Amino acid sequence: MEASGLLGVNKVIHSSLQLKPDGFGARDRVSPSRTAVQLSNSSRKLRVVSEYDEQKQSTKDKWRGLAFDASDDQQDITRGKGMVDTLFQAPAGSGTHYAVMSSYDYTSAGLRHYEFDNNVDGLYIAPAFMDKVVIHMTKNFLNLPNIKVPLILGVWGGKGQGKSFQCELVFAKMGISPITMSAGELESGNAGEPAKLIRQRYREAADIIRKGKMCCLFINDLDAGAGRLGGTTQYTVNNQMVNATLMNIADNPTDVQLPGMYNKQENPRVPIIVTGNDFSTLYAPLIRDGRMEKFYWAPTREDRIGVCMGIFRTDGAPREDIVKLVDTFYGQSIDFFGAIRARLYDEEVRKWVSEIGVENVGKRLVNSKEGPPTFKQPGVTIKRLLEYGYMLVQEQENVKRVQLAEKYLKEAALGDANEDDIRHGNFLS
Repeated sequence: MEASGLLGVNKVIHSSLQLKPDGFGARDRVSPSRTAVQLSNSSRKLRVVSEYDEQKQSTKDKWRGLAFDASDDQQDITRGKGMVDTLFQAPAGSGTHYAVMSSYDYTSAGLRHYEFDNNVDGLYIAPAFMDKVVIHMTKNFLNLPNIKVPLILGVWGGKGQGKSFQCELVFAKMGISPITMSAGELESGNAGEPAKLIRQRYREAADIIRKGKMCCLFINDLDAGAGRLGGTTQYTVNNQMVNATLMNIADNPTDVQLPGMYNKQENPRVPIIVTGNDFSTLYAPLIRDGRMEKFYWAPTREDRIGVCMGIFRTDGAPREDIVKLVDTFYGQSIDFFGAIRARLYDEEVRKWVSEIGVENVGKRLVNSKEGPPTFKQPGVTIKRLLEYGYMLVQEQENVKRVQLAEKYLKEAALGDANEDDIRHGNFLS
């Protein structure tokens, strides 16, 4: 086209993009992307046709509410935006981990319930947890007609609720050896290294599936490595690329290539399971429903009793004692009961150390010809269990109450650490 012709085209388009008054005195704004340019070969004349209709963007638009929608398919996980505590609040009744719905609320009463064998070597798997993981894994290996199955299952919930361990039990039940990653591998001094590592681990799992064995990619504490836990968290290139890589894999699960590989080679689909405490800290497009199926894990009373029965299974503790222990410390995490059992051996270890002497502990435990000592299982009584439980609760309360770091910023003092002793006259200043 001649220069004069191009100049004419520019004039026509420019004139069409001006603000033109309509019949109601308003102005119709014409967008270049909504303008159709038609060229006649015979006359080489341009005709600019505006397709913009302002009424399409009125309050009657059925999609208008998407800009303000903060809901989720299971529950509102974005309610913690801007209020996320880096320490993660306790799971029972406070903080962003207060369950609006419990895990069993997702199961419709109209659905038939199938009883899976939910025990592995005497260890208990919560039925709702097992159902979610098993169904997600199975669906990703099936060829279901006209159904897009999310590749990622996000299991999230309060701290210490046994999310990772329950996943490992389900994997063992299904005969799966997962390719595992942790949040610590999602950051590196080299830009792009974590994203490349995710692709490598995914392809490793794909190779295992290609050889005829079921596998998956398991990422622990995704929000700790790829999320933003507060205003002071630095958002790096690696954070951005980890989110983008997981999004890309979820959209193209059978075409995952490494940098420098440009040949199109299909790989088997590998389901991804991630755990975390608060998925509202993650990049929002990553957790949308087409990419990630979300499961809030809030163990019920029966789940807690079942897990604790597994923890104390070798101690011969009667069920009624376990029930009383769970009910007494109902607001605590499941890890809390494991810590109680660990405390039971404190007295036995203390006796052994006093017998051989503190100075000989290292010689006896490291590179010793005799090997490490063996201890018989201590007697378990509900009195001892409750005693150690209250000791752990007191330590938790001290951490919340004393807050030495805050005191150090204000004054050179020990905070409230010795307040009780000073009040009773037992502290000598």
